[in-house]
Amino acid sequence: MLLQQGQSFRLFRFAGIQVYLHWSWLLVAAIELMNRRDVYSSPLWNVIEYLSLFGIVLLHEFGHALACRQVGGQAHQIVLWPLGGVAFVSPPPRPGAVLWSIAAGPLVNVVLIPILLAVSFALNSSGLLDANPDLAAWLWAVSWINVLLLVFNLLPVYPLDGGQILRSLLWFAVGPRRSLRIAAAIGLVGVAGLLGLALWTGRLWTGILAAFIGVGCWQAFQASRDPGPPSAP
Repeated sequence: MLLQQGQSFRLFRFAGIQVYLHWSWLLVAAIELMNRRDVYSSPLWNVIEYLSLFGIVLLHEFGHALACRQVGGQAHQIVLWPLGGVAFVSPPPRPGAVLWSIAAGPLVNVVLIPILLAVSFALNSSGLLDANPDLAAWLWAVSWINVLLLVFNLLPVYPLDGGQILRSLLWFAVGPRRSLRIAAAIGLVGVAGLLGLALWTGRLWTGILAAFIGVGCWQAFQASRDPGPPSAP
């Protein structure tokens, strides 16, 4: 698997959760920063923006992990990689527990919206944004990044958060296996849409992301057809 621990190095430990960084993150970060040298007047702000993006991702993943623990599940590891982050969580096999473990991630992004708005208002009122165009551009970018991450994660495409939330809600009505099959089938339609969008716009990263999501979605669909109990989430 791409996210094997041997291919990552440990950054820190918080609340008993180990945070790892996959080696490919450094490679992609270097490429992305080289392509964004003209966005700010100082290249340092490109670094700050890129780190801020993954700071938001990390908070999102901690939302999953801490919520999973709150309902009695296991969560000991988070891995950051170029396409985002993965919190390795194992909530109890109950729809309510799975729902809270998954929904807590996007809720972190929701909470960040008013916080970033308040910071923007305070800095604008103090005149700091007018005096520091790079600061204003960074704050605007980070605010939009947070919103875009929220919207993207809530797409009903398994195994994105939206697809897993859909599966958890269906679980209440049709059980774990059928809910996984339905969510995965809907997710495959969404993956096809993402691949079409990638071809239409010519965005390589969108195509790569759609491919990885598609693999996870297909694996979930296959798991829903196996005779054993489907894994959760």
